[in-house]
Amino acid sequence: MSQTFLPVLPCMCGSFRRTARALTQLYEKTLRPLGLRATQMTILQALSRTGEVPQGQLGEMLAMDSTSLTRTLAIMRREGWIAERKGKDRRERWLRMSAAGEAKLKRAEPVWKEVQTRLRGDLGEQEWNRLLQLTQQVTSVAMVQGESQ
Repeated sequence: MSQTFLPVLPCMCGSFRRTARALTQLYEKTLRPLGLRATQMTILQALSRTGEVPQGQLGEMLAMDSTSLTRTLAIMRREGWIAERKGKDRRERWLRMSAAGEAKLKRAEPVWKEVQTRLRGDLGEQEWNRLLQLTQQVTSVAMVQGESQ
């Protein structure tokens, strides 16, 4: 495995954003032939695990801002991958994966698993697990600190 020299960035945000961009490019290149974006794949995976969920809660789970989430969901609704129903008031929207979304996810999972397997192999099982734990921890800390400001 050849690696590109990357300078250590002094900013945690900059480092994570660089990593996120590199990972997103890798996943999107792999998912592109299926007509799926990485963010859409993540939303389908989240809905497959949660079932029906309010849009606001989905945004919180994914740490996505409302504008980006709404824009992505609009595309997914047009494609027929998600279904929506109104909640108690006009603002509340409940989301779930549609049958077309389930089919899309089923077609995408083998391709997604291939990328996951390659990354896991290159990183090693211990580092893979440690990285997943660390990113979860950093996300939680950042979200709590963001709420307190």
